[in-house]
Order: sequence, then C-alpha cells, then structure tokens
Amino acid sequence: MAMEFDIQESTKIKGVYIITPNKFKDLRGEIWTGFTQEHLGNLVPKGLQFKHDKFINSHLNVLRGIHGDIKTYKLVTCVYGEIQQVVVDCRKDSPTYLKWESWEISPQNQKLILLPPNMGNAHCVLSKEAVYYYKLAYEGEYLDAPDQFTYAWNDERIGVDWKVKNPILSQRDILAAKGN
Repeated sequence: MAMEFDIQESTKIKGVYIITPNKFKDLRGEIWTGFTQEHLGNLVPKGLQFKHDKFINSHLNVLRGIHGDIKTYKLVTCVYGEIQQVVVDCRKDSPTYLKWESWEISPQNQKLILLPPNMGNAHCVLSKEAVYYYKLAYEGEYLDAPDQFTYAWNDERIGVDWKVKNPILSQRDILAAKGN
C-alpha cells in the first residue's frame, strides 16, 4: 500500500492544512496511514517534531473546546465514530481573527487537520461514541490546560454553527460559556 496523502491548505484560515490519507480496502476492512515524517513532518517548522499523542473517547453530544495555546502544532482526526471538527483563528493580528472552519470527519470521509499554534481547537461528537486522536509538536514542555486559552463554545463573536444544540461540556467549557 502506498502511503500517500492529499494535502490542501485551508482557503479560509492560513496555516491550517486538510490532509486526506490514501485508504486501502479489502474484504477484511481498511487500513490507512495517519502520519509519516517524510510526508507530513515538513508541515511544521524545521527542527520541530511531534512529541506525543493523545486519544479522547467521548459520547454523543459531547463538545470539547474551543482551546489552544501559543506554541503547539496539532494533527487531529477521528479514528472511530463521527465528529464535527472546528478550528478558530485566535491570532489577534490575523486578518481572519475569530473566523472558523468546520469539517465532519467519519470513516466515510477520513481527514486529518493540522493546526498551527494560536488556533482554537474544538470538536463535538455526532455519533453514539467517537475516538478523537491528536499528535502534538512543540518546543520545551507541553502547555497543559492552565497554560492554554479558552473561548466559549457559543461565543457570539465567533458564531460557530454547531451540529449539536445542547452539548455536554466540561467544567472548563461551562465556565467559559458563563463568561460569554
């Protein structure tokens, strides 16, 4: 199986990439590659490497985000189930500040989204269950939740058209929404 990817830069938010892997299907199921240093490693600045991976298992109507930080590149996808992936440009000096883009990701349209630093990352679960996956590339130590920024999922300045109306939220996201 050839490890090929279709890589397109977003037409809405500069620096965000939509990556579609080549899938191989047969009677056993399907297989696809989510990352190779050779094909995708050059999308992050020279010398920067992906350091760790995370998986999140969530249920229908769970909404996570809008979170980000100032130094981490994230390569995200859904490996099981269906999600709405949202990226928000949180670079205050950007012409697309607080603009957002959204994709539905499922086994039928497998995509990976690469977010540079200063992007808000969010997703909501559209299926009974979903497993969200992301790779993280950064210098130094990882900026965990206390060092990240958060925008309310329903921030009127952003105006995301969510596919869920009454989401299940973390305490962090509930507090952000109350401050909205």
